[in-house]
Amino acid sequence: MSQIQIGPIEMQLNRKAIKNLHISVLPPDGRVRVSAPKSMSDNAIRMAVISRIPWIKKQQSEFAKQPRQSDREMVSGECHYLWGKRYRLDFIERKGRHEIKTGRGRIYLYVNPGTSLENRERVLSEFYRNELKERIAGLLGYWQHEIGVDASAWGVKKMKTKWGSCNTASRRIWLNLELAKKPPECLEYILVHELVHLLERKHNDRFRSYMDKFLPDWRERRNLLNSMPLAFNHWVY
Repeated sequence: MSQIQIGPIEMQLNRKAIKNLHISVLPPDGRVRVSAPKSMSDNAIRMAVISRIPWIKKQQSEFAKQPRQSDREMVSGECHYLWGKRYRLDFIERKGRHEIKTGRGRIYLYVNPGTSLENRERVLSEFYRNELKERIAGLLGYWQHEIGVDASAWGVKKMKTKWGSCNTASRRIWLNLELAKKPPECLEYILVHELVHLLERKHNDRFRSYMDKFLPDWRERRNLLNSMPLAFNHWVY
C-alpha cells in the first residue's frame, strides 16, 4: 500500500484487481482508504478522489461528533452499558470465583483482592460474550428460516472496524462483542445484515431490497446503533 496526499488529507492507497474505485472513511478517526483498479493512473485516481472531498470531509465530521465513552478504569461508579441500558459499576473485592451480577441499575463485579485491571476487564468481557451468545442463539434459528439461508458457523469476537462480518465462501458469520452493549434491536439488525450477505455479497440495490423485505425498519435500527455512545476507541457501522 502507498500514501497519497490531497490538501490536508492523507489517504491510504491500495491497488487491487477491481473494476471501480472505492473510497472508505474509517472509524474512529476518519482515516481515508482508497481502493483503485490496478490499471487506473495516478492522475485519474487523484481527480476521482478530489471530486469526493466534500463527502470525505462530511464523513470525518460525523465521526468527530460521535459521542464516546471515556477510557474504562473498572472502578465503582463508572458507567457501563448492557443491551442499551446504562449501568453503574460496583467493584467488589472478595475471595472466591470471579463473577458478575446485575440488578437495580448496577453491574456488580466480584473479583479476588488485588485482581489487575486487565483481569477485571476480562471478567466483564466474558460476561458480555455469554450474554451476546445467548441472545444470538435465540435469534439465529428464526432468521435463518425467514431468510432461507444457513450459516455454517457463527462466533463472537472483538472487531476493530465492523459490527459484523460474513465470509460468503465458508458461510461463517462473526458478530462484534460490543453489540452486547447496544439495544437488542441493533443486534438483530446486524445479524440479519450478515445473513443477507449469504444471498448477496455486495452492498448493492439487491442487498438493500432483501433488507427492506426481511427487516423493513433496518435503517432506523442502523441509525440507532450509530447514535449510541461508542467505546473509547470504537467505530460506526
